[in-house]
Amino acid sequence: MGEGKTKAAFAAAEILAARFGLNGVFVAMPTQATSDPMYGQVLEWVRSFDPALESQVALLHGKRGFNRRWVEIWWEGRPDTADQPDGSVWDDFGAIDEDEDFGWQPGTKAQEDAERAGPPVWFLGNKRGLLTPFAVGTVDHLLYAATRTRHVMLRFAGLTGKVVIVDEVHAADVYMRQFLLEALRWLGQAGVPVVLLSATLPPAQRQAFVDAYLSGVLGKADTEEPVPTPAGYPCVTSASAVDGRPVVESSRTPTPAWRNPVDTQIEWLADSDKEGAAVASAAREAVRDGGVVLVVVNQVDRAQAIYRELAKTQFDGQLHLLHGRLSTGHRAERTERCLRLMGPQAGDDRPERMVVVATQLAEQSFDVDADLLITDLAPVDLLLQRIGRLHRHVGTRRPASHSAPRVLVTGVSPGPEGGRPRFLPTSETIYGRWSLLRAAALVAEAAGPLDPEAGDGHRGSGVWSIPAVVPDLVARAYGEAPVCPEGWDEEAAFRTWQAKEEQRRERAREFVLTRPREWGTTTLEGLHYAGSRMKSEEDLNAVVRDGDSGVEVVLVCRGPAGFTALDGTRLGMHGEVVVDDVVERLLAGSVRLPAALSNDGRALKPLSGWAAHPWLRYARALVLEEGYAQLGKSRLSYHQELGLEEERG
Repeated sequence: MGEGKTKAAFAAAEILAARFGLNGVFVAMPTQATSDPMYGQVLEWVRSFDPALESQVALLHGKRGFNRRWVEIWWEGRPDTADQPDGSVWDDFGAIDEDEDFGWQPGTKAQEDAERAGPPVWFLGNKRGLLTPFAVGTVDHLLYAATRTRHVMLRFAGLTGKVVIVDEVHAADVYMRQFLLEALRWLGQAGVPVVLLSATLPPAQRQAFVDAYLSGVLGKADTEEPVPTPAGYPCVTSASAVDGRPVVESSRTPTPAWRNPVDTQIEWLADSDKEGAAVASAAREAVRDGGVVLVVVNQVDRAQAIYRELAKTQFDGQLHLLHGRLSTGHRAERTERCLRLMGPQAGDDRPERMVVVATQLAEQSFDVDADLLITDLAPVDLLLQRIGRLHRHVGTRRPASHSAPRVLVTGVSPGPEGGRPRFLPTSETIYGRWSLLRAAALVAEAAGPLDPEAGDGHRGSGVWSIPAVVPDLVARAYGEAPVCPEGWDEEAAFRTWQAKEEQRRERAREFVLTRPREWGTTTLEGLHYAGSRMKSEEDLNAVVRDGDSGVEVVLVCRGPAGFTALDGTRLGMHGEVVVDDVVERLLAGSVRLPAALSNDGRALKPLSGWAAHPWLRYARALVLEEGYAQLGKSRLSYHQELGLEEERG
């Protein structure tokens, strides 16, 4: 973590593009939140060899309209489009995947003027974003190209002729991985070089990715070319074909990290209470003499509760909350603020005392530097990713009390009589009991038993040597050998986990591009062997990610004078005031509902005044009256600092 993988990937992309005559790069990120910082890095890299290409870098996700740099490059200085025959607006805020056409009439003077004023707006049209020479977006855009859906050939056309970089590739769960493996097979067949990046990739996944790519390169359903165990860490594995034979190589000699391994103190902070009072108390105490603390928890409600607990005690220092139920505008502002205060260029702007409470948004591709990390227990690879935010940058000034990196692992408490640990119910739902049990066992090897009175009193070394210990911990966490103490029922938890994983694989196979074992075919003749399963792009967004991620709504407030946006901008009696600058402020109030409210959320409708607007006519309005909205059995409100809050029942 923080070793410079991204810059190494850019260097590799330049070499591969020159060697194979390619003319672009697509960088795939796990989330929208991680795509924005990467967009800035790609802009900086492209400027280093040709500043004129800056306008050929696209940002592909639905909230790009709130990325200031993207707006400056793609929109500023363009002519007004209010006189378009279809009444379209410049940005549809949905990027490349809505069913509506972009709105430009081919050959019109407006289109010609617009394209002279900046990047060709044609690339912003329906499903065209990947055709831009350089693109940064969520990994979903790559996964879409592996689905059995309409226009899949257009998506794939945008990937050919490019180098494809997939960052944080370990973040793909078993469901998403089926689409990623399928995409790798087709990319291999098309001769597209692929660079996969991860600091915490289990060996079995590395082998699966190599097998998939080589099956495409060689036109075979199975290759099973063993991946040599790399020597040392960090390491590189390469897979290619020479004269029709697979060639797989790994680092043969240890490659020293740019900084020496650091002993990171690992400690328990027993707490499985959703309110997180113990976490708030520990964070408050940690900054008593100064310091910057990052708290990463697995549940939005828990993050809000910890923030409230810190705020109500007149916390002495800066306090920030970052999670997925903030409005689009607020989340963009806070992410930018945290990166400025904790990032590599913070310098004198770094606060003397600060606590950032976050969910998994801060887990990876979040280039910040904390003095102390307090984190809920998570699977080992993700736990290590969170530790990667700790003492990350060289030269950061720190209080003497935080001169050495330290991690408090929480979200877990001792079971009865020293038995199996108790986890937060949400953590078990997200990650499964088996992976949490193994993570708890590996943490206990260093920190000692969660219950000091349990076991033989062995406390372990108390440290993980980061990054040297990373490959061993990840390999053990996902290996076959047991790691848990007797009495934890590890085997039963594994069987349950394994059965669920297989169910998720089977669900994904309903949508994967080709039949199993037909990866050697050279055409898309079998594309519709079971028919296209997608009816809308919203369905497609859901199909490549397992589970219900919630429905996005636009928050509006209703009073005696009519409707207003979340920031107070007047919308008229029926929401009819939808000129461009008002639409931007309105959509800044978009927020995603909790997954449990998805069915109720899908029943929401646009305001009547939005019917003629090309994008708003599809938006769902959640109307707050006197600050509240009733949805199903929940009462919802939006707080400026806490974000969307839910009162159940």
